[in-house]
Amino acid sequence: MKPARLAPEAAREVDEAAGWYESRQAGLAVRFLDEFDQILSQIRRHPAAFPCLEDVPADLAVRRALMSRFPYGLIFLELSKDIRIVAVAHAKRRPGYWIHRIKAGFR
Repeated sequence: MKPARLAPEAAREVDEAAGWYESRQAGLAVRFLDEFDQILSQIRRHPAAFPCLEDVPADLAVRRALMSRFPYGLIFLELSKDIRIVAVAHAKRRPGYWIHRIKAGFR
């Protein structure tokens, strides 16, 4: 099982989403973070089980793991030594806004 590392922007997105959910209902942030941890664990165990995104160059092999109870997806790359979480993106807002985060060093 490879370690997973969140890009600083992705970590900020998790914090912002959790804060937003908590502002709507007490305890909802905990449920969001629990599901985030579960999907992150699944990514670490079986990264290839998640589909590659079709709207990015195929040589990048960018994958997305969707959360089931919240409208977010974890956008990630499997590298030789680890898994990089590039974004924790809302499924209905600003598609592809994170693409600039992928650099040649991630390949």
